[in-house]
Amino acid sequence: MEEERLKALASQLRQPQGDFGRQVGEKMNEGNAHMNRYTIERLRVSPQDRILEIGMGNGFFVKEILSVDPSVRYTGCDFSETMVEAANRLNAPFVQSGQARFLLAGADRLPFEENTFNKIFTVNTVYFWEEPKKVFAELGRVLEPGGQLLIAIRPKAVMEQLPMVKYGFRTFTADTLPALIAENGWQLVDLIEKPEPDQDFMGKTVQMVTLIAVAECGVAPANRQ
Repeated sequence: MEEERLKALASQLRQPQGDFGRQVGEKMNEGNAHMNRYTIERLRVSPQDRILEIGMGNGFFVKEILSVDPSVRYTGCDFSETMVEAANRLNAPFVQSGQARFLLAGADRLPFEENTFNKIFTVNTVYFWEEPKKVFAELGRVLEPGGQLLIAIRPKAVMEQLPMVKYGFRTFTADTLPALIAENGWQLVDLIEKPEPDQDFMGKTVQMVTLIAVAECGVAPANRQ
């Protein structure tokens, strides 16, 4: 029974759905607060930025991005309809003003023109990229030249302490995440590792860590022209 519960949780972390998915989304806001804020800090939001987030969940942290300047424009994409609906509700004033929009889309097929954004970031999604080559190609297509991509994760040593991770997660270290970036035609420009407060997970104390890779699209991936 416990294993079935862990499988269900792993599935919801990948693609939240329904009432359980909404609850998982709220819990992720709590458990991932530090890593989201570390990532936003490193994003260095500036006036006129056009920012894309892949896998924004319910969009809880969007207000912290848009509070920097009214000229900032934010787009969130998620392949969970439940999360897109929740993000639109939670950020209704920003959506109405045109500062934010939330779309149902997978990272490997983004509904945008080339060079639409100058910054892209994603938190806790790379574990689930089934075809990273396609995702990196799409991110490079919609990111303007000189723009930056931030990928935030919990390192393998942390993830292996979480029992649901054995169901469908691909984990990375401070060596293998940069290697994934490089093999897909991107150049690593910064790698930040930051400790977080411990968290209790199913009765076990886990020392949390955020790892953020900052990359620029250098050499085009092989499937791009």
